[in-house]
Amino acid sequence: MRNDVAVYDALRFDSDAERSWTGRLGTREAIQRDKLTFDPVSRSYCPHEWLDEYGYVDLDLARKHSYNLGF
Repeated sequence: MRNDVAVYDALRFDSDAERSWTGRLGTREAIQRDKLTFDPVSRSYCPHEWLDEYGYVDLDLARKHSYNLGF
């Protein structure tokens, strides 16, 4: 498999104006579309086959493989 898609941590703002992780990784486009923010430092790469139809990493599929997200 080739590392071919950049993905980022999806973050949201809490009531304290602090950013917290949503528990999802996704493309910049998907994260911005869903009115979330992304952490540019968290960029990693994954195979495009691991993305669901919404642009987020299918974590169950990623866990099936002994392949780590590339940095």
